[in-house]
Amino acid sequence: MQGLVRSLLVVMLCATISACSLFGSKEKSKAEIGPRVTAIGINGYLWQATLDTLSFMPLDKVEPNGGVIVTGWHSTKEAPNERVKVTVRFLSKDLRSDGLKVSVVRQEKSSDEWLSVPVQASTELKVEEAILTAARRMRVHAAG
Repeated sequence: MQGLVRSLLVVMLCATISACSLFGSKEKSKAEIGPRVTAIGINGYLWQATLDTLSFMPLDKVEPNGGVIVTGWHSTKEAPNERVKVTVRFLSKDLRSDGLKVSVVRQEKSSDEWLSVPVQASTELKVEEAILTAARRMRVHAAG
């Protein structure tokens, strides 16, 4: 696995592990927890979780009205000839797995030009899972 993708996966794994201890036996009704929908119709937990999860990357486009967050190209010291860009589209007001869609583009430098290369199929799913885990953690924390 390439260095940059590995770094992204490590961040997502840490977010997932840190959320495990927050899910206790305290039961709250769906009405008490609520979807925390922003004034423009995006789930606030998903929005903030996405910003937090991708905070190590530069942001190119943050459009709450359009329901999209696009990062700039990101590379690491360990893999300077490899870079990734992430796009997150918000599809629902609900905190559900189909409430967002993540797209990852990966490029490698060959000579003096950047060439697009395949991304492992599981990478986008792992980013989605990290965002959803962080959003659920926020909802549980808000519920008390």
